Amino acid sequence: MQMTRFASILETIGNTPVVRINKLAPAGINLFVKIEAFNPLGSVKDRLALGVIEDAEKRGALTSGQTVVEATSGNTGIGLAMVCAAKGYPLAVTMAESFSVERRRLMRFLGAKVILTPAPAGGTGMVQKAVELANAHGWFLTRQFENEANADMHSRTTAQEILADFPGEELDYWVTGFGTGGTLKGVGRVLAKERPKTKIVLAEPSDAAMISSGAKQERKPDGSPASRHPSWKPHPIQGWSPDFIPKLAGDAIDAGLVHRVFTVSGPDAMRCSHDLALREGIFVGTSGGASFAAALEMGKEAPQGSTILCMLPDTGERYLSTPLFAEILPEMNDEERAIARSTPMFADLVVAAAAPTK
Repeated sequence: MQMTRFASILETIGNTPVVRINKLAPAGINLFVKIEAFNPLGSVKDRLALGVIEDAEKRGALTSGQTVVEATSGNTGIGLAMVCAAKGYPLAVTMAESFSVERRRLMRFLGAKVILTPAPAGGTGMVQKAVELANAHGWFLTRQFENEANADMHSRTTAQEILADFPGEELDYWVTGFGTGGTLKGVGRVLAKERPKTKIVLAEPSDAAMISSGAKQERKPDGSPASRHPSWKPHPIQGWSPDFIPKLAGDAIDAGLVHRVFTVSGPDAMRCSHDLALREGIFVGTSGGASFAAALEMGKEAPQGSTILCMLPDTGERYLSTPLFAEILPEMNDEERAIARSTPMFADLVVAAAAPTK
């Protein structure tokens, strides 16, 4: 029996389930998803957070009581807030004001200080603000987009879990998007070594097709972005593709780990997220829907009998205030009111609630 008693919340990170897709898979394709929402704070970035903090502790780069700072679209900050709360470090995050309000509220609930940056400044702006704060106050900057401990954590955990879930059988395609590139690089290099027949499929927003463009990312000597990528435009897939190609993602591309790139539109991402909920009972955000859309496209081209594993990065609860939930209203709709009125109890209240106010 698997152990279910742990010394701290941090021991529950990882070992997320791989689940078969039964209704949405293309005919003749074995389609599976790895649901990272099963991490304690609901996303794949919990792994990153623990990896970079424990690496810094081992190196002596992070000392007791020192403030941690990072730029985040939300999930990394939420993961760091959990890790820092458990370990006793103060945390400050910088986040563009365009990201969902529930993310900033979650981080603040966990004790983090959230410093908002202007939406037009994008990802590069919030990174620059984090660097400025770290330099001014002597805080520890985790540098998630360049930190090798990020990719190393995925090589040690995510990749090993995937290998263990497909013992003695072919895994033909592994599909992922990229935020920092840590999952892509960390898992990709292990699959290239241990499962060289597995083709790595990368997905990115059609509005920000930076990898597909072939245009190089300008970088500073430390690997951080020197400027916004010329092919980036604002897109609705939060957590995916900041306005630059992170160094870790660039490393994976340069190493030839990626075999295929699909671009995914915002509407397709949201449709797939909703389809997963309605037809499979799997609740993920827009980024998960986008990754799944790419997996479906790969499934249309793959030979019959192929096995595909798709990463689903987070939970749909991160997106309640976003367009993903635009058509999901808190009040009863006409069909629900009709059901309520189909029996006598509270029927008069339903009619009163539905009446227009003057």
